[in-house]
Amino acid sequence: MAYSHDHGGHRQRMRKKYLENGIDVFADHEALELLLYYAVPQKDTNALAHKLLNHFGTFAGIFDASHSLLKEFGLTDHQITLLKLIPDFSRLYLIDKNKDRPVDINNLCEFFSDKFIGRTTEIVYILLLDSKDKELYSGVLSKGSINSADLPIRKIVELALSYNAASVAIAHNHLSGIALPSKIDLVTTNLIYKSLKLINVRLIDHVIVSEDDSISLAQSAYNIESFVTDE
Repeated sequence: MAYSHDHGGHRQRMRKKYLENGIDVFADHEALELLLYYAVPQKDTNALAHKLLNHFGTFAGIFDASHSLLKEFGLTDHQITLLKLIPDFSRLYLIDKNKDRPVDINNLCEFFSDKFIGRTTEIVYILLLDSKDKELYSGVLSKGSINSADLPIRKIVELALSYNAASVAIAHNHLSGIALPSKIDLVTTNLIYKSLKLINVRLIDHVIVSEDDSISLAQSAYNIESFVTDE
């Protein structure tokens, strides 16, 4: 569709509506239509917004869809980049907004959950704390599952030493949607625990995050004390 004066006026009215009232006054397809303005110039995005929502069901379904699937749907790399930026920037926003919040070591599920928003690959995340449970460092430790042979146990120890950490917590995500730990998850946690104990650093938790759930091994039936031994 060629860009027309009327269509340009519609976009201007939609932007004004958003700036004056926020996103809550928009229907889902209108909100997506507005977003798509910035990746689909000079075309009506209303029909595409409807098509995407009808196919993927929800905003999360659209934003979390793989690049290849969105490509098959007919979107360009430029359009896909915009959509994939939304969950990534949401995660960065929440991490930055909460960076000065005291860490509640009894609720590490909440601390870690924000770090996995929009993740489409498995990652391992680490948190280092001082003796007063103040955050010294947090960030992505590695990409890949916790049970990978490439999990950098040595890097965990080196980070703990370099920051003079008193305790460490780790988290990783399950893309399957199930947050229950596997046997290898428990074995690997045991290895991390023993490696840190050699330098007098405590492993205080291992959190597993899935799309709709999270579990703390330290506060569950898989309590660290029940499977970490000194043997």
